[in-house]
Amino acid sequence: MDKIRNIAIIAHVDHGKTTLVDQLLRQSGTFRSNQKTEERMMDSMDLEREKGITIRAKNAAFNWNGYRINIVDTPGHADFGGEVERIMKMVDGVLLVVDAHDGPQAQTRFVLKKALENKVKPIVVINKVDRENARPHKVLDMVFDLFVELKANDEQLDFPIVYASAKNGFAMREVHEDSQDMTPLFEAIVQYIPAPTIATEPYFQMLVSNLHYSDYLGRIALGRIVSGRVTVGDAIVCIHRDGRRERSNVTALFTYAGMAQVETQHASAGDIVGLCGFEEVFIGETLTDREERTALQFVDIDPPTIRMRILVNDSPFAGREGKFVTARHVRERLIRETRGNVSLAVKDTESSGAFEVNARGEMQIAVLVEQMRREGFEVMVSRPEVIFQHAENGGLLEPIETLYAEVPNDNLGDVLQALAGRKGEIVGMDHHATRVSVEAIIPTRGLIGFESDLVNLTRGEGIMSHIFREYAPFKGELEGRNRGVMVSMEAGTSKAYSLNNIQARGKLFIGPQEEIYAGMIIGENARPEDLPVNPCKAKNLTNMRSQGDGKGIQLEAPLKMTLERAIEYIGADEYVEVTPKSLRLRKRVLDANARKRAANAVAA
Repeated sequence: MDKIRNIAIIAHVDHGKTTLVDQLLRQSGTFRSNQKTEERMMDSMDLEREKGITIRAKNAAFNWNGYRINIVDTPGHADFGGEVERIMKMVDGVLLVVDAHDGPQAQTRFVLKKALENKVKPIVVINKVDRENARPHKVLDMVFDLFVELKANDEQLDFPIVYASAKNGFAMREVHEDSQDMTPLFEAIVQYIPAPTIATEPYFQMLVSNLHYSDYLGRIALGRIVSGRVTVGDAIVCIHRDGRRERSNVTALFTYAGMAQVETQHASAGDIVGLCGFEEVFIGETLTDREERTALQFVDIDPPTIRMRILVNDSPFAGREGKFVTARHVRERLIRETRGNVSLAVKDTESSGAFEVNARGEMQIAVLVEQMRREGFEVMVSRPEVIFQHAENGGLLEPIETLYAEVPNDNLGDVLQALAGRKGEIVGMDHHATRVSVEAIIPTRGLIGFESDLVNLTRGEGIMSHIFREYAPFKGELEGRNRGVMVSMEAGTSKAYSLNNIQARGKLFIGPQEEIYAGMIIGENARPEDLPVNPCKAKNLTNMRSQGDGKGIQLEAPLKMTLERAIEYIGADEYVEVTPKSLRLRKRVLDANARKRAANAVAA
C-alpha cells in the first residue's frame, strides 16, 4: 500500500499535460529503448490528435524505484470538465500543469477548484520553461494568488513546485538547476503525494469513476478500490443510482502497465482497476460485496448550460451516405454516450426523430456529432440555446460565464465593441507589451459564436477561455446574426455561370458542380435579409456573339466551415445537415412558400 501513488494530471488546454505523461511513461522504463512510440500517446482518439486536445480521461501506470504510480490524463477544455470532476474520486494527488508564459487560465481555475474541494494533494508543475518568453517566477506568483482566491487552506498553500519542459524531457526543483531528465518530478510524486487512503471496513467497496467497453467482455467499470479485495469469480453487488441492487460475478479484472490493460486475478484497496461482470453499470455507482451495504458518495457534477437538438436527417439527400439513419439508431447512440459521459443528458421531445441534448458547451456536442458522423450516422443539428432557470420570485435566470481573452493591442477596440454587443461587462484589463489580457463577465448566450468572431477580428491571434460563473437575472435580448443567407430556390447541380453572378451579392459556401436542393443555404448575403437564388441556372446559348465571350469566369474560393463553426453560424430557423462525407447548411422549412407562411404567422 505504501508503494502506490494515484495521481491525475490537470491543466488548461494546451499547457502540456499529455506531453508530460508521455515523458513520465518513457523515462520510467515503461517502453523499451528501441520501441517506437508516437507523440501524445495518451490522445488515442482520432479527434484528439486532430484538434490537439484531450477529450476523454485516460488511465496509465508505471513503476519507478519500486513504486507503482497510477496516472490519469484529464481534458483541459471547459466543455469536458465532467471528466475531471469524477476522476478526483480516484486519486490522492494532482499535478497542476501551468504554462510558464501564459500562467493560470480559465480551466486552470476550474480544475484546481475541483482538486481543492476533494482535498487531494497538489504539486504545481510550471511547464515550458524553455520558451523564449517564459516567466516562471511571475507565473508562480499568479498560481499562489489563484490558490488564495480559491480559499485553499494552509496545508494546500504549502504546495511543492517543479519546473519542467515536457517537450525536452527535463524537470528541476529550482529554475537555475541543471537537469537532464524527469527525476526531480518522479521524486516529488513519491515524496509529496500520499499513499491511498484505505477505508476501515474490511469488505470490498469500489466507486465507478469511468467506463470502457470491450467487444469481447462488455462493459468495463473503472475505479479505485476503497477497501477490501476482489478476485476473479467473486460474487459482488452493484448498487445502482436508483437504489436497485444487482448481483453478478466478476468475470475479469484489469490493471495498467503503461497504457495497456493487463489482466490480473485479484486486486486490493488502493488499486485502480477495471472490472467486468455487469451489463448495466454506470458512472457514480457502487460495487461491493453484499446487498445490505450503503452506496459510496459520488461527486456532484456541475449542471449543463447549453442545449441543442439532434434530429434524424430528413433532407432530400437523406440516406445517401450514412449507414445509421433512423430515429432508433440515433437514440440508441445518444443514450450510449450518456452512460460514459455524466455531464451530458438526452431527452425525447414532442417530435419523433428529434432529441434534446444538454451539455456544458457547443464544442462538447460538436465532438459527439463528429464522432457519430465518423461512425456512419446521418443527423441534423440545431443552433445551441442556453438553459434558463426560474428564480423563486418567478424571474428568469440565465447562465453567466467569466471570459478571459488575450488580444493584440491593435484589435482591442474591435474586441471590446464585440463584447459590448454581446452584453459583456469588462471587469479587468492587463497590458503587456503588444498584447492585452481582458477579463469580462458575459452571458453564455453571448459566447455562442464569439470564438469565431475573435479569430476574425484579430486575424487568428486572439485566444480565449471561459468558465461557468453563476445563474443571474436575464440580461436582455442579444443581436442575432447581422447578415442574411442565400437560399437555393432550385434543386440540381450548381453551375459556375450562376455562381459567378451570385458571388457579387455575398460570400459563397459552395463551388461549381455540387448537388443542391431547394432550401439549402449556399452562401451569406451581404445584407441583413435572406436572399433566394438559383445556383443551378446555366447560360442560355444563342447564335449571337456576346460581349463576354472569351473571358474566363473567376470564382472566389468558397468558405468551407468546420462542424463547430457551422453550428455557431446557423440561425434559429436553420439546421446543419451532418453526414459521413458532407456538411450542409439548410433552412428548417425547405419549401419557400411554406417558409413565408410560417414567417407571416409568427409576425402576426
